[in-house]
Amino acid sequence: MADGWQAKWITDGDYIFKEKKTSPKPMTFRKKIGIIKPVKSATVYSTAVGIYNLYFNDKKIGRDYFAPGFTSYKNRLQYQVYDVTEYLVGGGSLIAVVGGGWAVGSFTHKRLNRIYARRQALLLELRITYEDGTAEIIGTDESWQVTEEGNFRFAEFYDGEIYDATVDLLSAGWKSAKTEKVGFKNITASYGCPVRSHEEFKPVNVFKSGSGEIVYDFGQNFSGVIKAEFCAKKGTKLVFRHSEILQNGELFTEALRSAKATVTYIAKEGRQSYSPSMTYMGFRYVGVSGIEEKDLELSALAIYSDMPVVGKFACSDERLNRLHDNVVWSAKSNFMDIPTDCPQRDERMGWTGDIAVFSSTAVFNFDTSRFFDKWLKDMRSDQGRSGGIPVIVPHIAIPGQFETMFKFPIDYWGDSCILVPWAEYRARGDVAVLRQNYPMMKKYLKACKRLAEAFSFGKRRRIWKFHHYGDWCAPDGNWKIWMGRGKWTATACLCNSSEIVAEIAGILGEEEDEKYFRRLSSETADAFRSVLTDGNGKLKNEFQTAYVLPVYYGIFEGKEKENALKNLVCLVKNGGYGIGTGFPGTPYVLFALADNGYSDEAYKMLLNESCPSWLYEVKAGATTIWERWDALKEDGSFNNKDAGDVMVSFNHYAGGAVGDFLYRRVLGLEAAAGGYKEFKVKPVLCREITSASGETDTPYGKIKAEWKTENGVFEINVKVPVGTRCLLTLPSGKEKILNSGNFNLREEYD
Repeated sequence: MADGWQAKWITDGDYIFKEKKTSPKPMTFRKKIGIIKPVKSATVYSTAVGIYNLYFNDKKIGRDYFAPGFTSYKNRLQYQVYDVTEYLVGGGSLIAVVGGGWAVGSFTHKRLNRIYARRQALLLELRITYEDGTAEIIGTDESWQVTEEGNFRFAEFYDGEIYDATVDLLSAGWKSAKTEKVGFKNITASYGCPVRSHEEFKPVNVFKSGSGEIVYDFGQNFSGVIKAEFCAKKGTKLVFRHSEILQNGELFTEALRSAKATVTYIAKEGRQSYSPSMTYMGFRYVGVSGIEEKDLELSALAIYSDMPVVGKFACSDERLNRLHDNVVWSAKSNFMDIPTDCPQRDERMGWTGDIAVFSSTAVFNFDTSRFFDKWLKDMRSDQGRSGGIPVIVPHIAIPGQFETMFKFPIDYWGDSCILVPWAEYRARGDVAVLRQNYPMMKKYLKACKRLAEAFSFGKRRRIWKFHHYGDWCAPDGNWKIWMGRGKWTATACLCNSSEIVAEIAGILGEEEDEKYFRRLSSETADAFRSVLTDGNGKLKNEFQTAYVLPVYYGIFEGKEKENALKNLVCLVKNGGYGIGTGFPGTPYVLFALADNGYSDEAYKMLLNESCPSWLYEVKAGATTIWERWDALKEDGSFNNKDAGDVMVSFNHYAGGAVGDFLYRRVLGLEAAAGGYKEFKVKPVLCREITSASGETDTPYGKIKAEWKTENGVFEINVKVPVGTRCLLTLPSGKEKILNSGNFNLREEYD
């Protein structure tokens, strides 16, 4: 019996699930509800081990997908609350379908299952208040019935869903439910952003492939589910397969690895509709078999966490506008209750490195406060005793994968415990997010420091080496080369994160900590220059990220910085202005150039259409951000240079961290204090872009900026909310302090 609940956890006690690399059969529970007097109100409180749908008779209750959501289950499990007053008129059956989900179903790229529990379970209370003032609680117990012979025959995130509409629940093989011992102790009200449906897409093209499938192109890659309206005979089997791209006119599924990404619907007689509710796919294309095109009306629903959209950006270059749309859609596709890495293949996990580098872009576009708050709670709970942050949150130990089995400090992935709260504070100004996560940050950085000091002497005690992901997903080399660069990326990261935590300590009034972390940052910067360079701004191992990070983080100074910049620019020019950075350097490469006298080079890189570049993806027809810069070759064919691994996702937001440059330099809008209480507007101009506009919501109201260059005149409009102050810098270098109001300024511009 759960603490504070009258209900009991129930399950099918006879169902023993032992299969590997697959998911259990969905369990369907029911309870007949007889209503003999007028109801004033009725509320369901419910949760599950697995994911669940609720129905009263044949009507679905609520709009949530994948309740109770994904949390660090051993530390907390959410429950949901639904008003069901309107459903109870006349009585009927309360039905719950519980699939394996994250807790029991197949999950991770190793296709683990039963990660948190051996089988599904349900906990539910229906609390009824009658018009006469009496009340009743109907909770889950042995009087409920259960079956695995319901309409949902199979449900899993990777392989999809099988739904049999011919099943008559009245005649299913029901049995009495049994109570279950569940180890999830902390059951708390839902506090994150529920996953819900949003945009509905209609197909932009329909054709028949050579294999005979009817292929529907929805024009946009996204995460979601199909929505089908059709007429069919009883027993007709409709199969819907999903893919991000086509190859030779056919759905291409190699990049999905083991994921089948297929839903199957067995029709009842006549007109009917269907949309999966216990799975989701990452896709643009759907291949349909089992029905004629004339008998099917197909659309698709985008589903993602229900976060308010707060930011906008547009400029005169439509390629950049498409790039920005790609950034936003990759975020939507991967904000699926937790920040995931991809929405399509057999992964979709909470890798911390992706959101660490993307968080500054995310907070401009969405109000991520509740979304991040939920995820950071799990991060705090999952932090290792020695201070390490898991590379996956919620934490899952994957046998044979060292960095997941042990909570080992790893640069950028672990530093998400600092970079994500810091980005959230900068956008929203809520000191609570810093205070809540500050102990975790301190503990983590001290673990990093200890690791750097191990078996080291002198200044090398600040060189953070050992196991790192390094320059992950750089366009050159493979994972061995990327990880071999960890000494450079990690040491720069330790310097930067220490400086950020010093600033956070100052905000929180932790003076001794501020001094401590400021000193750690300074010592690490000195070690980087002394050990990893020739002392004159030249790195002993040259690659773009290795220069970008110390330049952007302020590790180099004076002549060293000038030389380092020249070396970086040389690498950029020799690379044809293509991207040469992996995860750590991509957010900052354009800033490193544009902020240090090389804005022309920055814009040449941004506007480059050759591979590897952001606009190469746009030119190739991408509608989201790719995991690998060269995921498609020039001729449009799939580029699997990692045969046997297939680490190629077409919807991976880490490279979309360039959005931050679009907002802070192209548009010119940048927070100078938490929550934009003070902010700057200082566009970095170039010939090719003649206008830009954008906005973001802040705690003080909406900030807007819009500029254009026309006929030798630069003109800008800025909206400054009450309670904030703006420092506007014009192209001439003139500065204006703007207090609340709407402002229009002009000056001659060459």
